[in-house]
Amino acid sequence: MNTTQLKEHIEKIISYVGQEYNHGPKLAINESKEPVFISEGMFYHIENNLPLNESIYRPQSAMFLKLFVEARNLYDSKRLVLCEADQYYFDNTDIGTFGEYNGIKVPLDLPLTEEFLTEALEEEKKDPPIGKPKRGGSKKFYVYVRDKGKVKKVSFGMAGGGLRAKLNNSKARAAFSKRHNCPQKKDRTKASYWSCRLPRYAKLLGFKTTFSGYW
Repeated sequence: MNTTQLKEHIEKIISYVGQEYNHGPKLAINESKEPVFISEGMFYHIENNLPLNESIYRPQSAMFLKLFVEARNLYDSKRLVLCEADQYYFDNTDIGTFGEYNGIKVPLDLPLTEEFLTEALEEEKKDPPIGKPKRGGSKKFYVYVRDKGKVKKVSFGMAGGGLRAKLNNSKARAAFSKRHNCPQKKDRTKASYWSCRLPRYAKLLGFKTTFSGYW
């Protein structure tokens, strides 16, 4: 890989890891600031009290770097409280930030292995996460499923719908289930299946609810 190719490749990775999230769970630990969307990986670390230095992503992968960039932005904006071990990294290193070396923008304080430099953003080439609903798309939510060996995107939920306030209401849930005949909705490729099972993914989708079971 020559210098030009290396520069172009790192630029692609940095562009990828710098993309902000506009769907998924929300983080709001500082009441003086607006909640922000966070990645599923960050949500998993927070929910399970898992230090970032025990990242769920492969070290030196694009997603590994993306998690630290996201954490750096959240920490600098006082939206993320770190454990003692992680705080050392963010207070004493530049991990999650970038600098310039010989005209090439590079991630700082992160060992650049040959694997990192030569991988072609394999995370983008993989199939999207299957069976994990997200916010956004043509409707309020969307999810990827397998349909006869192919990956299909299923959009569901009314944009701006009022389900947020009803997930903790047992009578509202029962009425929704009866109205939509939820017990009979068993086809994962249909929007009705996912609408009926929305409570199962409430926390993943950023809902503030104590109920996460079936309707």
